[in-house]
Amino acid sequence: MSADQSGPTPEHFLTLIRQQQRGRLKIYLGFAAGVGKTYEMLQEGQRLKARGVDAVIGIVETHGRADTAAQVSNLEQVARRKIEYRGVVLEEMDLDAILARHPSVVLVDELAHTNAPGSKFSKRYQDVEELLRAGINVISTLNIQHLESLYDMVEKSTGVKVKERIPDYIVGMADQLINVDLSAEDLRERLQAGKIYPAERIDRALDSFFTQANLTRLREYALEEISHRLDQRRTKTDSVAAQGGTARVMVCLSSRGPNVEHLLRKAARLADRLNAPWYAVYIQTPHEDLTRISAAVQRQVSNNLALVQQLGGVEMTFKGADVVSTIVAFAKEYSVTHIVLGRTQRPWYRRVFGQSVLDKLLQAIPEADVLVVGQP
Repeated sequence: MSADQSGPTPEHFLTLIRQQQRGRLKIYLGFAAGVGKTYEMLQEGQRLKARGVDAVIGIVETHGRADTAAQVSNLEQVARRKIEYRGVVLEEMDLDAILARHPSVVLVDELAHTNAPGSKFSKRYQDVEELLRAGINVISTLNIQHLESLYDMVEKSTGVKVKERIPDYIVGMADQLINVDLSAEDLRERLQAGKIYPAERIDRALDSFFTQANLTRLREYALEEISHRLDQRRTKTDSVAAQGGTARVMVCLSSRGPNVEHLLRKAARLADRLNAPWYAVYIQTPHEDLTRISAAVQRQVSNNLALVQQLGGVEMTFKGADVVSTIVAFAKEYSVTHIVLGRTQRPWYRRVFGQSVLDKLLQAIPEADVLVVGQP
């Protein structure tokens, strides 16, 4: 399926472009290499050009696929920037050249790409944000496994640690999100026919990432994301529903908590589904004072709070002598409706002779929902 569920046309995208001066973003979303995202994006570029729109290629990777390469020929390509790194010349999208050229629409492939050292920004999605701020409309491509909040789920279901990831808010800011769909069976057939990778890579790909189980699960993630974004958009267009949203999510952090990144991704996805703001609160008890934790632990705390920003949350620090009372104070002050905690292993004697943080919270804030997140 190469159009989103509401069946948008190129004319509809042109209407969006004219509605405001800030650039508009359109993303072709797929679940794996080879489903046809770049091909669909290039076809869109061809259609826009045929209608008199100044559409150019910022960067496209054909990966040697003949069908995709054939769609490039009639479109203007902005020359790539060459960067020398450790004796190797790398080619990247030339952000400054595109800004100077200032087309109406630019096609930017592989949104999650990591730029070569020496580039203005470390990630391509940051280049895209700059283009949008300059009033240039962008059409891009993305695979679902590159979403930051899905990292743990993708690793658990496929065994793959995805290195290149983008913040979820990038997908959230897309004006159009197009699902490029294909059955897992058809995709494996395309791979076997040599339409995705060269012959020497086919068998390994079929036995590793491109297994039937992996592709089926990734496809489910993509369909779920599309469905959620469409539901979210409908809610936002309903002014009554938009004004009625009262949910607020709080996730509790400490310097020694296990699997903090997994906890944050869970909280971010919960908040996104609830269409709610969320706060990552670092509870700083006297034991968590900066004078009592090591530099390595301080760096980890800083990294965790940076991840909060990438996931669209608000990082905050609350000081208090007691964890539970500090959580309760914050929850009441900010009208929190959902509290997210990580699962911890308490010594047996504490389980026998004392209440847990969870027990105390349930008693202190009975009106809030408390979610305990397990191990990834």
